[in-house]
Amino acid sequence: MATEVEVIFQPEGKRVRIKSGTTILEGAKLVGADLTSICGGSGKCGKCKVIIEKEGENAGSITEMEKVLLSPVEISAGYRLACCVSVQGNLTVRIPEESRTGRQRLQVEGIETPVKLEPLINKYFVKLPTPTLQDPRSDVDRLLDELQVRYGLENPKVSYNLLQRLPLILRDSEWEITVVVWDNDTIIGVESGDTTHRIFGYAVDVGTTKLAGYLLDLNTGRVMAVESLMNPQIPYGEDVITRITYAEKGFKEQKELQQALVEGINQILKRLLDKTDVNPEEVYEMTAVGNTAMHHLLLDICPKYVALSPYPPAIRRGLNINAENIGMKINPNGNIYVLPVIAGFVGADTVAVILATEIYKRDELCMALDIGTNTEVFLGNKDEILACSCASGPALEGAHIKQGMRAATGAIEKVGIDPDTFEVKYWTIDNAKPCGICGSAMVDILAEMLKAGVIEVTGTMNKDVASPRLRAAEGGLEFVLAWGKETSTGEDIVFTQKDIREIQLAKAAMHTGTMALMRKKGIVEKDIDIVFIAGAFGSYIDPENARIIGMYPETTLEKVRIVGNAAGTGARMALASKTARKTAEEISDKVTYVELAAEPNFQAEFFNSNVLPYADLARYPQTSELLEKLGKYPKKPPKYFH
Repeated sequence: MATEVEVIFQPEGKRVRIKSGTTILEGAKLVGADLTSICGGSGKCGKCKVIIEKEGENAGSITEMEKVLLSPVEISAGYRLACCVSVQGNLTVRIPEESRTGRQRLQVEGIETPVKLEPLINKYFVKLPTPTLQDPRSDVDRLLDELQVRYGLENPKVSYNLLQRLPLILRDSEWEITVVVWDNDTIIGVESGDTTHRIFGYAVDVGTTKLAGYLLDLNTGRVMAVESLMNPQIPYGEDVITRITYAEKGFKEQKELQQALVEGINQILKRLLDKTDVNPEEVYEMTAVGNTAMHHLLLDICPKYVALSPYPPAIRRGLNINAENIGMKINPNGNIYVLPVIAGFVGADTVAVILATEIYKRDELCMALDIGTNTEVFLGNKDEILACSCASGPALEGAHIKQGMRAATGAIEKVGIDPDTFEVKYWTIDNAKPCGICGSAMVDILAEMLKAGVIEVTGTMNKDVASPRLRAAEGGLEFVLAWGKETSTGEDIVFTQKDIREIQLAKAAMHTGTMALMRKKGIVEKDIDIVFIAGAFGSYIDPENARIIGMYPETTLEKVRIVGNAAGTGARMALASKTARKTAEEISDKVTYVELAAEPNFQAEFFNSNVLPYADLARYPQTSELLEKLGKYPKKPPKYFH
């Protein structure tokens, strides 16, 4: 029988008692220690580094995986990977700065799209006649009759939970009440006195990496407060495939993921309410958007087949659910509307972005990229919209990048390289000492290296560059961005040849998606009138540098519009307007999903997209020589490409 042991996590001082044989990472999840785990504990990313401070023998021997992912210097300093260490006895571990998530910059603002204010929640103030021997109608009949006479409501249903308390509420209120009605169909609340001026709603964007929440006054449509939070599911895996794999283990694991998400959404709501004078019972409705995997996990729907060809979702249409059914701490009788999805890898967040950018009703031909671990690309206008999903992978979130990290304090977020001296100028989040590199800087690095001649169009580092910043290292050349004396860790921050290849994969996935849709539509770059860039990552990248490396089709910068968290905007629109919900359902019906892997030229397109910016063999046959220089670069897309 396993004995209990104690693990202490420094510098937070958090303690957890776990069964012997449990990994340090599992203990960190239980106690909520700030420890990055991009691969969800599968031992692939090497980001969950911890330092064993004492009782080292209770951590067991170092594993072969750790020998691969940790440097000899780190191993000698006592570094281990939390997912590989099965605790045998009491342990004290220190989480170094580079392994902590820290205070991450999360994008919550987005384009503001006007919408007619017509929420599904309405309040009606009534004064009911008191019962008498001459008028012994039931409480419900008395209420319904008054609503019909005064407001023309035709026999709305009364929720069972409310019915249980209705007799007391009516008499305590001396028959002067406000009736809360959802969609003029169901009475979900009866309140004492006139509270018609207080109607609130909650909109949530459930991202793979972050959650964004918005508290709205549904009488005015005004956003009262905004909050965000890292998705609490991240310890189970950085990307949706890893989380789906975890959910496949069984109903218990699937429920863990759902509860983690619900707790995070409730935590954001509490913060929003703390900022205002609103009570949770006054929040009568919530809307939610997210990719299809997040959609299923939020609703505790089995997500397994979303990840298996032909990737069908369990349900496409929007859903209305009672708040209590999934544990949301709004009004117990409140409604949760989850927007419709489009396909297995094109979810409600895409519907929300299309709603917010109004592509569905524009004459102009528009392309949009909602950039993230999965990048959704859509192309069209009022006549037709095509959409696809590109598995750009977690590299831009820091996974598989030697010193990659999320956009948190100390992350290098912008980079410039002098083409004459190769000296580097960089900017960090919060102006802190650098401790790693986030996604926006990775785009800059490739573009700046290309412009300065540090790399060729194939992404290969130019060994003839005469600079101490370009040096040989284990596994190939690397380029120093920040010297150890400048960093918070005391180590040089470098970008390696392998890192370049990872970013090439991510950008190639996106470019492949854009080219596939353009070919399907029979257009070229100059035919596109507007390019919308959405998502947290998209809000911080330099559009010119993104174009230089070929992240999206080459078009004039005047056509590029950064729209921020447009998915959050769409969620707010659906909360404030029943017409917006109807439009969301129509968008889901209208959009044609394109499965990239089924496209005839997919393999060649993906391979050509690895060149910076792109190898167009039809127009530039000589670029075939460049492809040969890619050497060992994969001829096929990675396995997570769908």
